[in-house]
Amino acid sequence: MLQALTADHGRRAGGAERRDPAQAEGLLGETALFLSESTEGLDAGSTFLNRLSAEERAALSKRGRTYRVAAGDAVFTQGDAHKGIFIIEAGRVRVFYSAPSGREITLAYWTPGHFIGGPEISGGGRHVWSGVALEDCRILNLDSAALKDLVTTTPAFALCLIEGLVAKGKCYSSMAQMLGTRSVIERLAQFLLTLAELHGERDGRTIVIRRRVTHDQIAAMVGSTRQWVTMMLKRFHKDGLVAVDASGIRILRPERLQEMVFAEG
Repeated sequence: MLQALTADHGRRAGGAERRDPAQAEGLLGETALFLSESTEGLDAGSTFLNRLSAEERAALSKRGRTYRVAAGDAVFTQGDAHKGIFIIEAGRVRVFYSAPSGREITLAYWTPGHFIGGPEISGGGRHVWSGVALEDCRILNLDSAALKDLVTTTPAFALCLIEGLVAKGKCYSSMAQMLGTRSVIERLAQFLLTLAELHGERDGRTIVIRRRVTHDQIAAMVGSTRQWVTMMLKRFHKDGLVAVDASGIRILRPERLQEMVFAEG
């Protein structure tokens, strides 16, 4: 039964890991996703451009370059020279860090409205992580020269950029807090609860998550290995907490997972 969550992530392409979008659909949704103690604020950065007028939005688009990125292709790659930021206009992007060992940790799944490609915004430096399209994306790239010009000529954009950076700071602060203060089993329990809140349907006391999520994806989110995730999901299944079949994940005892989040240690 647990094999329903297992899938090969595919081949490397252009420095990024090529993924079949169908394999990633379990973690995709209308809301951004990253490691956090709650779902509150997950999508805060998606509206960072909302204060711009129609004329200012048009000027922004004119200064940038809009192009398409096919599912599985890199938007930017760790180690490459930094060339500004990328605003997701359509589609979803996974941002991740690759260690020298080849092990990856997912930083976030970003949805339309968010910008990616930081932390550099003023030019120079190299990307410290990668972003790969999980489905066909439309991207607006603002290079460093355009960003500097917009900041100096359009005060509203400068405020937007600050708000976007604040949202990113909160995201990565949340992730750092989870990795630094929560055990890996607590992070797994919290992540399952997050999926339940974002994608779950109530069926009596059970929460059904009709999503296909791989062990590799979960491991990259919680900062563990696929083998450990497989072992723990088997344990959760044996203890009657979680059941997995071809249709998705069933959280049988969400209250026990909630207790685990705060009691494990």
